[in-house]
Amino acid sequence: MTELKPRVIYAWIHQNHGNSSIALCCTVLSVRREGYYEWQKRVDRSQRDLELLSTLKKTKQEHPAYGVKGLVDELNSKGIKASYGKIYKFCRLHNLLQYRRKPKSITKQDPNAFASDDLVKRNFKANEENTKWLTDITEMKLLNGKLYLSAVLDCYDGAIVGMSMANHMRAELCTGTIENAINRFGKTEGLIIHSDRGTQYTSNLFRNKLSKHKLRQSMGRTGTCFDNARMESFFATLKKNLIYKMPLSTMTFEQVRAKIFCWVETYYNRKRRNTANYGNLPPLVKRARRFAIAA
Repeated sequence: MTELKPRVIYAWIHQNHGNSSIALCCTVLSVRREGYYEWQKRVDRSQRDLELLSTLKKTKQEHPAYGVKGLVDELNSKGIKASYGKIYKFCRLHNLLQYRRKPKSITKQDPNAFASDDLVKRNFKANEENTKWLTDITEMKLLNGKLYLSAVLDCYDGAIVGMSMANHMRAELCTGTIENAINRFGKTEGLIIHSDRGTQYTSNLFRNKLSKHKLRQSMGRTGTCFDNARMESFFATLKKNLIYKMPLSTMTFEQVRAKIFCWVETYYNRKRRNTANYGNLPPLVKRARRFAIAA
């Protein structure tokens, strides 16, 4: 007769001891009472780990771009205490880790164009909305050509306040973005618009647009992503969270444009935790609270 392993006996006691004491069951079945309680702790821990893993997967599905720290913060905000080490282990074992892709610059500089001064100097914070905006362009290869996205980010809360998408990256794309931002969120005379030194931003068309609205132009250096790092970070988040997960080679311009617009307006601006904001508030949530307090 095969001798039963203690854990099998412990499981039977757990399910069948009824009104009998654990101590009596262990004595009758010749197993250690201390061993039963140690087994019980392991079972409870395993069950908690399964529940934590289930919640972690749901959180990752809701926030695909979150790394381990972001996932830990999100879980903690829901009252679920979990260490960085445990969440990292779960992410590694269940293929939930983020992997970086090296971005490819599309900036083309006109060597003869005048470059505006850098008024930002890598200080990407602002105490009020509509005082310091960042802007840039990124591209995606689609079924029917390329899609170029131009966006404007407000340093106050990280909100994307303006967007334009087209199948070209001419200056008209960038001026359209500025116009969209101004029409939606208003403007402040003297507001800083910071970009790289791409030909779109050194063009007369773009500079005339800024002059018309009395906006101040600022430029970082070409080939130095740190001079516009917060804007680059947004594009990286967009691509990790959305673009890299879509079969772009089979999708049309209209399909991708709709997906990007929906992601920015319904998720990034309103739901995604932004670690640059106090309390990790989503951009437009922070903005709305400021206006509520002011009122």
